[in-house]
Amino acid sequence: QVQLVESGGGQVQAGGSLRISCTASGRTFSTYAMGWFRQAPGKKREFVAAILWRRRNTYYGDSVKGRFTISKDNDKNTMYLQMNSLKPEDTAVYYCAAVYSMRVVTTSSEYDYWGQGTQVTVSS
Repeated sequence: QVQLVESGGGQVQAGGSLRISCTASGRTFSTYAMGWFRQAPGKKREFVAAILWRRRNTYYGDSVKGRFTISKDNDKNTMYLQMNSLKPEDTAVYYCAAVYSMRVVTTSSEYDYWGQGTQVTVSS
């Protein structure tokens, strides 16, 4: 079983930065793909970014390219999402997810494990 716990959400003004974290436990993650998704009220869950635990392969959703950076610390079993130049439309609950995979996964339905989510609010 895999447990994922997000942290680091909060409120920030437009143009600001925030880093959220996802700490994983329960398994060896060397062959896992990890991802960040977000969901705003009344909207579908949206892909944000994904990374392979074993490699540096990354992929970003179009709305965050150039502003967000996904990374990981294998020693700490933790994945990060550095969010810069934040906009009010980035306001959402952000979820981390994991799946046993050798490729980057960008579709939410393919993920098996999810965290509880962390709220990010960007004020104008």
